[in-house]
Amino acid sequence: MKKPLGAVVTALVLAGAGAAPAVAAPAPAPTIKAVTFAGTVSLSNCSGSVIRFPSSADSDPALVLTNGHCLETGFPAAGEVITGQSSSRTFGLLNSAGSKVATLRANQVVYSTMTDTDVTIYRLTTTYSAIKSSYGISPLTLQDTHPAAGTAITVASGYWKRTYACDIDGFVYRLQEGDWTWKDSVRYTSACQTIGGTSGSPVIDNATGKVVAVNNTGNEDGERCTENNPCEVDASGNVTVRQGINYAEETYQIPACFTTGNKLNLGASGCVLPKP
Repeated sequence: MKKPLGAVVTALVLAGAGAAPAVAAPAPAPTIKAVTFAGTVSLSNCSGSVIRFPSSADSDPALVLTNGHCLETGFPAAGEVITGQSSSRTFGLLNSAGSKVATLRANQVVYSTMTDTDVTIYRLTTTYSAIKSSYGISPLTLQDTHPAAGTAITVASGYWKRTYACDIDGFVYRLQEGDWTWKDSVRYTSACQTIGGTSGSPVIDNATGKVVAVNNTGNEDGERCTENNPCEVDASGNVTVRQGINYAEETYQIPACFTTGNKLNLGASGCVLPKP
């Protein structure tokens, strides 16, 4: 997992390098707006973003998306699903330039797991409309369809205030790291050399501006299926190790598990997230 302390020296050097440019849409598509930091957040140990679903209302309580392994109470165990846990965690809200403009606070861990995926979703004490009114910042929208290979993406880290631009190289049947296994993970092309502290960063489709995945891990040392060294396992059980390649977990399946008022409903039709 992309923890912050494992690469502090390298990250500090890289952090000063500035943001990588977003990939432009090919002609004759209309010009797209460059991906910025607006709506991303910094956590004490990770990155994240204020997110909404296609059906969310401006008056709904705002949500923050990050990784399961970024949960303040520690990594959820394999097979563990946490819902409705009290939280008072704070998040630094960033504007388009990456400057902190506010401190947001959670009142609940709505959902957290490291089983099949690697996500934590927090509920904030404020609404989307209040954030927009006070700071001029809108949430990022989660795409509710499966991403496509070859998509140009940007990983936007609020922790380091740095972006990484590359493409979706493909999808991994099973990604195994230590005790945890994730399904249908996103594999980046080699240009996205994410580092410790980028965990939980939104993976943004450059063409639509929507979130298609959440950044979570990479194989650092070439080891096989160990912590910080995930391995790819295909449907036949064959294992592939790709040192230096990084990964994310898809988020398209999340919106189906939330109903009116941004309320979690794991029993909703089409919801496939793991249940407690």
